[in-house]
Amino acid sequence: MRFLWSINLWWMLALPGLPALYWWLLRRGARPALRLPSVQVARAAAGRTWRRHVPPALVFAALALLALASARPTVSLSLPGTKSTILLAIDISHSMAVADVQPTRMVAAQQAAKAFLEGVPRHVEVGLVTFADSAQVAQAPTRDRGAVADAIDAIQMQFGTAIGNGIVLCVAELFPGHRIDVAELSLGAGDPRTPGRSLDARERPPAPAWQPVPAGSYDAAAVILLTDGRRTTGIDTVEAAKMAADRGVRIHVVGLGTPDGHRAMGEGTAIYLQLDEATLRQVTAMTGGEYFHAASAESLHEVYRHLGAQWQVSRRDTELTAPVALAAALLLAVGTGLSLWWFARVA
Repeated sequence: MRFLWSINLWWMLALPGLPALYWWLLRRGARPALRLPSVQVARAAAGRTWRRHVPPALVFAALALLALASARPTVSLSLPGTKSTILLAIDISHSMAVADVQPTRMVAAQQAAKAFLEGVPRHVEVGLVTFADSAQVAQAPTRDRGAVADAIDAIQMQFGTAIGNGIVLCVAELFPGHRIDVAELSLGAGDPRTPGRSLDARERPPAPAWQPVPAGSYDAAAVILLTDGRRTTGIDTVEAAKMAADRGVRIHVVGLGTPDGHRAMGEGTAIYLQLDEATLRQVTAMTGGEYFHAASAESLHEVYRHLGAQWQVSRRDTELTAPVALAAALLLAVGTGLSLWWFARVA
């Protein structure tokens, strides 16, 4: 347990003085001994003396709880995941054909992704974004696991690695109202006749204004990015990560492959690209995600199991101020009620 306003815990130091004050008031108000007509009357009177201490004890407990509530206590609890959308962003560059991860990186990635689908809660929508020299939405977020699995099976490898484009396309898919144009960001904002841009680009309405939010604060969605190389084209990876971070989207990155993995194409042209782990770790640090390195099919499956479990149950800081204050109010009400019932006054 931790306290958001821990300085208010100093009020707890006053609590030990309350029982002492109560005892002093009892002694101060003590009356001379009375003569009773019989032992039975004395026993009956003594049997009810405990009642006088119950209301003050309840009031004391209520004050202790109020002092605790004023410090705003919080605890970390395991609660069901609330994310409603997960986007799998998978690198489909030709280096994914390398066989250092058996049977190949691509096949291992496809198998692990489909196994991941089975472990994600049914209420969570899952989508698929693929990227090589460009990025595309292979499957829009859906609860239809079969549709996502079919899109994973239909992956065709291409040249190039535009990691930034894949990230930006995920952000655009999660925030369609922000009108993010991946092609425009990739080519740059120049003359509208630039190849790849629409001739009516100047006629588009401006994107709505929005305010950046803290990194990792968007609980409705997350991105799981899998790549085996480094950016060779497209939007800068760090700039793309900043777009996600400013919208609170967490990006979990899975780096796939072994350091010495390689594959030759044509006349010995190497198409293996070593993992740019420094940049990928920066992506996760900026967005509040986690970085994993998977050097085998087994470790890749383990990574996806770990990520899938996060949406089953997640630990969150929960503030207890309201329930603690409510308990204090109930104790105060009970103590006051008993005092009025037994003694016809607030004792």
